[in-house]
Parts: sequence; C-alpha cells; structure tokens
Amino acid sequence: MSNQPAHLFAPLQIRDVTFRNRIGVSPMCEYSSDNGFANDWHLVHLGSRAVGGAAMVITEASAVLPEGRISPQDLGIWKDDHIPMLRRIFRFIEDHGAVPGMQLAHAGRKASTAAPWDGGKALEESEQGWRPIFGPSAVPFSPKSPTPEPLNAAGIAHIVEAFAAAARRAREAGAKIVEIHSAHGYLLHEFLSPLSNQRDDCYGGSFENRTRFLREVVQAIRGTWPAGLPLFVRISATDWVEDGWTIGDSVCLAKQLQPLGVDLIDCSSGGNVPNVAIPAGPGYQTPFAERVRKEAAIATAAVGMITDPAQADHIVRTGQADMVFLARELLRDPYWPLRAADQLGQNGPWPKQYLRAKRT
Repeated sequence: MSNQPAHLFAPLQIRDVTFRNRIGVSPMCEYSSDNGFANDWHLVHLGSRAVGGAAMVITEASAVLPEGRISPQDLGIWKDDHIPMLRRIFRFIEDHGAVPGMQLAHAGRKASTAAPWDGGKALEESEQGWRPIFGPSAVPFSPKSPTPEPLNAAGIAHIVEAFAAAARRAREAGAKIVEIHSAHGYLLHEFLSPLSNQRDDCYGGSFENRTRFLREVVQAIRGTWPAGLPLFVRISATDWVEDGWTIGDSVCLAKQLQPLGVDLIDCSSGGNVPNVAIPAGPGYQTPFAERVRKEAAIATAAVGMITDPAQADHIVRTGQADMVFLARELLRDPYWPLRAADQLGQNGPWPKQYLRAKRT
C-alpha cells in the first residue's frame, strides 16, 4: 500500500489495475435473473453506475452453483452460457472508465429463499425452491429455516472447484476483479463462525480449521486468476454475538489471506444469525476496515451507511480504508460520485455526453 497522501478522488493501483478514484459499487442483489442469466436490467443497473463516475462496479453475489443461489432469481456464473451477456455488461462498464468485477458466492444454509419483496421466506421445492441445502453443520439459520445437510469432504472439494471455474468464466467475460463472498451468513462465513460450524473434522473446531475452506477457495482461484488482477474477499468482520466470529478473528484471517494472494478485505458485518442487535449508524462498520488495514497491513474497503461525500473523503484521508464501497446511496443516486467530486472541489469523471449539465 502507498504511503502517499490520498483522498476520495486520488487514483489507486492494485496489481496491474488502476482505479480512477476510491469509490466502489458494492454488490447488491437484484433478484432479477432467470436461471442465473444477466439481462438488460443488469446492463442498465450496473452500467449507469459506471457512467455515474464510480471507479469499480461489481456484480451482485453471483452463484457458483445453481444450489448456491440465495433465491431462484439470483445472478449465476456456474455455466459458460452465462458469459456472453456478462461480457457485454463488463465491456460497457470498462468503456465508461470503471473497473468491472464479479462477486462469487454460495449461499449455503441461506439458499432457496424468496426475494425480499416476496417475503424472503424459505421456499419449498413446489415454490421454485430446492433441497438439499448445504452448510458446515446441521444447524438451521433460524427456527423457520430448513436444516442444512453438512458438507462432506467431496462436497467441499466440489465447491472449491466451482469457485475456481466461476473465476475462469468471470475472466472470460471480461471481469478485472473477483471478490469472494465470505460474509453475511453465507456458506464460507458459515464455516468461519463457531455459531454455525460445529464440525469436529479438519474443517471445524479450531480457528485454523474453520478458515481452511476459505483458504482453499482463495488458493484455487489464485491458481486460475491472472497474477496481474486483484482478488478481494468480503467478510463479516464480526457476528455481533458473544462467542461468535470477532474483529480479532478477522485480523488474523486477513493475515492468513494476504500471503495467498488476496489484495483487499471488504469489511462488512453480521448476517450469520437472525435477530441480532446491531448498533447501526453512519459509518458504523468503518472501524473494522481501519483495524484490519492497520493490524494486518492489507488494503481494505469500508462499507455501511456511507452517504456524505465529506464522510467518504474523511475515511480515505485519515487512512481508515483505501476505498469506500457504497450500496443504497448509489441506488438513490447513481451519479453520487459526480456530485461528490463537485462538492469536494475535485475533477469528477463526467462523461462527455453530460458535461453540459456540470455545475461550474
């Protein structure tokens, strides 16, 4: 990481990729796919954020296997047929100055659920859901959730290879970043947390064992992902529950992952158990990014209720994180980066088609 002074609109280089500023579009599920395929909704949703000035535009959680979807309407990358439309989207993003990326995911015990606007409940097979769902242990997410089938060694190996194959497809589609989703109570996070992982084999028990699955996924992806392209990992820095995963664990995990080729830790939190009291507020997760960055000496992204340009700029200027990833704020305003640049007195990446609207 550079020791040079930085700000929200300073470029950032990670490996061979240069980001035009420090603003990333955080992965946001759209629940708008049919059998995993991207479509015009994704082109417009993701493409407009590139036009809007973000430095990085990353897809929603994209399932590496069909049974790894959160909902039947999730984006997928489990077969080659998914590549052509993604290629079109990623080319558009790159043509408009942003770096295209893809988040690779497996929902684990939180798979087979309805979209949020349909209630988010666990779906039966008669409702387009599927069984079995998988997890580290036979521990359901909630009393209303189905009990997952514990993965055996062969099942874990199959998923590791699915992540690697998905990364190869993402690269063929033109992605310049892949992010491994190991947060929010989905499969890889389930293995990390002692709240959901009650195994007694080499994938459970000790910290070393509970992090093994994620490390194997990282190594498998790095074995196929180009050396010049960045690899990110999203984590839930804490479960917010006593005896769960902690920020101290996250620091130790980051120290494990960096030598394996991970370039940035995307620091979110929670999601592994329901009905948790989370002290949410502006920038409430930023201290996690700051601690991981300082104690593990790895680049981080801050996420969570970052809405104000001065707030985002302060996070970068004070070294709390290297990037800020915005989600809901970019749903409200796809052109937030351009507005932020104007407010901060910086040169925003205005597209030539929009220059006549720029305030001078």
